This record gives sequence, structure tokens and C-alpha cells, in this order.
Amino acid sequence: MSDIKIIEDDIIEKAKEFFKKEIIPNHKKNTYKLKNISEFNINPFLVKYKANFFFGDDSPESIARSLVYPRVLGTSIDTIFGNQLQKFCNETLEGFASTTSGIDIEFIDKIDGRRKYCQIKAGPNTINKDDVDTIKNHFTGVKNLARTNHLSIEFNDLVVGVFYGEPDELSGHYKKVSQDFPVFIGKEFWHRLTGDEEFYIKLTDAIGEVATEVNSKELVEEIVTAVAEKIQGKDYV
Repeated sequence: MSDIKIIEDDIIEKAKEFFKKEIIPNHKKNTYKLKNISEFNINPFLVKYKANFFFGDDSPESIARSLVYPRVLGTSIDTIFGNQLQKFCNETLEGFASTTSGIDIEFIDKIDGRRKYCQIKAGPNTINKDDVDTIKNHFTGVKNLARTNHLSIEFNDLVVGVFYGEPDELSGHYKKVSQDFPVFIGKEFWHRLTGDEEFYIKLTDAIGEVATEVNSKELVEEIVTAVAEKIQGKDYV
């Protein structure tokens, strides 16, 4: 078995286990919290509009669904993944862990053959304005330390690795970082890490396999019913 195949299999199995152990239970936990209507920031000017837009009427059940579905399928799971990213990185990419301050992983770039010192980010819109300076300061510090210790680290060896997304989706904040340091996103990041140009697809497909083991339809329906009961009698219904 080739070294690339060993690395690929290890990452995929650890990623699948992480999703089973961390992402799915937390997603279910956060979904269950939605039984409490105070979890929603309800805009009385828009709540009926959203229900009609989604479901064609503004019954308590439709209002409940218009509130619950976006949280369950959107912000909830995205927030969980973002919050768990560091742990995901530590467990899934533990073989690449870095001891350098401000660096998440180190790896030999399978495209240019140089050692990369990499900060990991989740997606193409997951840093803000303040993060730009933080990233650049960390990298400049590493560069200065390398110079002091007579190590050969070029600016192109200090990179940001973005787990998912496409280059044209990168936010303006990432583009500011890329003016000084490379930003590898999605397919390119995983290609450089593993040496397999198609590994990004293999990894997302593997996570999809985990998803087929999950069916929380009954849980979601339970939440919708609970929220609908609490909406009944509210002024905006």
C-alpha cells in the first residue's frame, strides 16, 4: 500500500469517526434545544411572510417549520462545525500536528515539495477583519523565529488551509491575507496535503456515507410540534 493511500485512509476513517462522535450528537443536542421558543429571535413583521413564502400559509405549524428548518439545517450545524474545527484538526490531522506557536499543522507540500506551516480555517467566509492581522502577525512571527534559528522558511511556506469551498468563494478578508501568504482552499488544500488531486471529493463522499446512518426526521417533527404549540395564541398568529 502506498504512503499516499495510507494517509488518505487514515484521514477518512478519523473524519468519519469524528462526525459520528462529535458533530452528530451535538447537532441533535442543539436541535432538541429548539423546543424552547426563546431560542428564536422572532421578527413579528416577517414571521408570517416567511411561513407563507416557505409553506403557503401562516398556520402555527408552518410558522414553526419556517423557524426550525433554517436553524436545524443552516446556522446550527455550520456553527457546530466551526466550533469543533480545532478539535477536528487535532484528531483528524494529528499526524501533521505542529509545535510551532500560531501554526496548526505542518506538512510536505505534495506539489512543490516544500514544508508548509499552515493555519487551518473552516470555510471561505469564516474569518473576519481582525483575523487578517492575527494571521499575518502569527506568520511574521514564525518567519522572524526561523531567521533567528537559521531555518529556511519562505513566505510561500506559510499558508492558510481552508477545509472546504472554491477559490472564487473566498471572502475579501482571505484575499487580503493572500496578498502576503498563500491561501489554499478545498480541493487544492487536500491535494497539497495528501498528493491525491481527488481526495477532497473522496473525503466529502465519506462524510456523506456517515450521513446516511442518520435520520432525525422524528426529532425534527417533535420540535416543530412543540414550537407550534407555543406559537399558538401569540399576537403575530
